[in-house]
Amino acid sequence: MDFDHSLEKYAELAVQVAVNQQPGQELWIQAPIHTPELVRLISRKAYEKGASQVHIEWVDEASTKLMYELAPEEGLSDFPRWKAQAYEEIAEKNGAFLFIQSSDPELLRSVDPRRIALRSKAAGEALKKWEDYEVSYKMTWSIIAVPSLAWARKVYPELEPEDAVNTLWQAIFRAVRIDRPDPVQAWHHHNESLRKQRERLTAKQYSRLHYRAPGTELTVELPGSHIWRGGAADNEQGHAFNPNVPTEEVFVTPHKAGTNGVVRSTKPLSYRGSLINNFTLRFEQGQVVDFEAEEGHEALKSMLDMDEGARYLGEIALVPHSSPISSEDLIFYNTLYDENASCHLALGRGFASSLEYGRLLSNEQLEAAGINQSLIHVDFMIGSASMDIDGETQDGRIEPIFRNGGWALHED
Repeated sequence: MDFDHSLEKYAELAVQVAVNQQPGQELWIQAPIHTPELVRLISRKAYEKGASQVHIEWVDEASTKLMYELAPEEGLSDFPRWKAQAYEEIAEKNGAFLFIQSSDPELLRSVDPRRIALRSKAAGEALKKWEDYEVSYKMTWSIIAVPSLAWARKVYPELEPEDAVNTLWQAIFRAVRIDRPDPVQAWHHHNESLRKQRERLTAKQYSRLHYRAPGTELTVELPGSHIWRGGAADNEQGHAFNPNVPTEEVFVTPHKAGTNGVVRSTKPLSYRGSLINNFTLRFEQGQVVDFEAEEGHEALKSMLDMDEGARYLGEIALVPHSSPISSEDLIFYNTLYDENASCHLALGRGFASSLEYGRLLSNEQLEAAGINQSLIHVDFMIGSASMDIDGETQDGRIEPIFRNGGWALHED
């Protein structure tokens, strides 16, 4: 694939599919400082689609690390209100947000997890109103990724640095269907396929899902009148967008108090610049009551201790082991990609959109309906070719959903 042509198609995909830019709509782009070419392409295409303004927030990971290492604790705990207000203002005007990821998976490995948690908690509290808009789909938002040197070298340690970056670019282009003759049309077909699968699951209205795999024996209760999501979503104005590009999942928020058993991770979790690997969580009545990790134990503990809701699930997602990203046979060390190669769960905040009228409910009403509330939402991967999942119907019958990591639930 010609790189310049592929990059232009990637920008077009970001504007037309990821955020589905609307005339008169503002666009906020958060991007790493080493991606000016892509950001300019996206900005131009957004303006061509009628964007009223494009705001760019540049991110420099090295500077962020300096803050974690050197800032006083009171500085880490004081997230700027003006920044939260800017996010809220764009969201309230029905703007769109595009977040471009390029993280070094181990950037903050040497930083005290407690200092990272201080900043994360401050940011979560300051951005709570904005995140209410996000999880209820009252606005448009999407996440895409671009390679960085550190990320590429982690994924391809055997390659020379430049070759590693180029190889990761090609893997990203394949994952987001840039290698197709018409990527935008390919995404429309893909979204339609995910829509059919999620509607099939919603119609079943399973009371519980049962997971079985090496190291995993888990039962997850689903709330009444739940709705499975996946692929494209509709914002409050009825405009479709794709929150994640790529995406291969269908997902729902489980009942907060209904998870019991043990689950084991199958891929490393890159969390706040640290890797958490080979970890196990034990749930009782929805809550993580015990955990182990071969790597990143303190980072995992810090995450679980973020707030009361951090020890409960906010999402369960089904992804066939044969997905295009899984077929790359890579560990990407990036949740956006690894979660779309594997069935996964998420600790923390649930989605209001998992209930039929969830957008109309307050956080207190969502909590009462079983939708967990938290400052975090962190996905971790549990799927494999050995994963079996059953659905339990309202009258107690057991039906296969996944067998050996692949779909066993087919159209009735």
